[in-house]
Amino acid sequence: MIFRRLTILATWSVLGVLAFTPIGFQAQPSADVSNDSSGNGPVYVLPIREDIMPPLTYLVRRGVKEAITNEAACLILDMQTNGGRVDITEELISLINRFEGRTVTYVNDKAYSAGAFISVATQEIYMAPVSVIGAAAPILMSPGGGPGEMPNTMEVKMTSGISAMIRATAERHGHDPEVVEAMIDKSKELVRDGKVLSEKGQILTLTNTEAEALYGSPQKPLLSQGTFESMEDLLVHLGLDQARLVRIEPTGVEKVGTWINQLSSILLILGIVGIYLEFKTPGFGIPGIVGLVAFAIYFLGGYVAGLSGMEWAILFALGLILMIVELFFLPGTLVFGLLGAGLVLWSLLMGMVDMDPTLPVWQIPNASQLLDPIKVLTIALIGSAIIIAALISVLPQTPLFSSLVSASQSGESSVQESTRRNQSMLGMEGVTLSACVPGGKAQFGEKILDVVSDGGKIDQGSPIRIIHFSGNTAVIENVKQAL
Repeated sequence: MIFRRLTILATWSVLGVLAFTPIGFQAQPSADVSNDSSGNGPVYVLPIREDIMPPLTYLVRRGVKEAITNEAACLILDMQTNGGRVDITEELISLINRFEGRTVTYVNDKAYSAGAFISVATQEIYMAPVSVIGAAAPILMSPGGGPGEMPNTMEVKMTSGISAMIRATAERHGHDPEVVEAMIDKSKELVRDGKVLSEKGQILTLTNTEAEALYGSPQKPLLSQGTFESMEDLLVHLGLDQARLVRIEPTGVEKVGTWINQLSSILLILGIVGIYLEFKTPGFGIPGIVGLVAFAIYFLGGYVAGLSGMEWAILFALGLILMIVELFFLPGTLVFGLLGAGLVLWSLLMGMVDMDPTLPVWQIPNASQLLDPIKVLTIALIGSAIIIAALISVLPQTPLFSSLVSASQSGESSVQESTRRNQSMLGMEGVTLSACVPGGKAQFGEKILDVVSDGGKIDQGSPIRIIHFSGNTAVIENVKQAL
């Protein structure tokens, strides 16, 4: 019976991983990503054509990682956005900066607010006819979703912080920081060659012709390096028209990944509590299924978000199997249990870490990469401990416990026969084969039964007595304590 149960749990662990491995969830490139005949790498095009919100992070992360892995010659942002969240903008800029090759923004209609910030994170900016860039002053969103009134102190503070970040980004990529600052801070005046381009009290917004106007000595474009009718014309200008073109398109599953990652702590709690209950209750039933499905969805979320591969889900399954071996086949050895627990915890942590594709899978992440995953895992462990402690105290006394027991474990032909058998065993004494906290195994003569303590922990090898049944599970008491 024990072997059958463990075999089922181990099988479900592996099948749960395989079933939720998102084969085919990755977006397919539009062309072969191998190098062309000239030896140049492919050109990757990332569409920034929506508001700057969390789902876009997954698309950009996936595109940048693919571009790095396939040694792309150039990364082009196809920009058409009204802007969006500042925190997501910072993350996108950080992702783009990972790519060490040539980076280009093509403003295909508009790059307002956060779109302007992201544009200056690339080395070159080009624009389409009748396109605009700028209007990047921070705004406060009201509870209703529209722009709200921002207190003056908050406005100054936000403007100062954002302005410093974007100035540094512009300088890093060879753009004029004063131009970008005039798009953010209305207290700044922008003057070039005696011409006032933006007065104090105004926010700078540039058309394509204004952005490519030449100023200074020697003369250089204000922001844009030229206007082109289409992406194809731009590729010709860049000398990349013969390169393989890979367009990274958004997938619906990346939007699903948004809410999966927001529920990471809850999924981990469901998984931990479900597996714990599965070990402590007879049969393979609802707790085990819920636990494995929760863990599978958790790893799926990390994969869809482009954070990590499914190798961590496989490592998790291996760790779970090692813990099963320790608990039921080789109890007391500690080696398998400690190794399994370590693999489980490490895989859960690494499933949320944003890995660098240029480094091997066994790379050790730095502190900043581990910070958020550690927070999520800590919350999940504390939450699970509280729930498990509550279940240990109240579970044996509740009708819910009976519903958690797999009906297939009874082995009886009818409810009446099961009831008669249970009544005949009331008062029978035996000895525990494992610690009961509250569930475990006990031997009564030649019979080995799944049992649960009436209250508190009962150590392995303790003399016990059956006092009643909860469903098909024997509820026991410690004979010594009863005396």
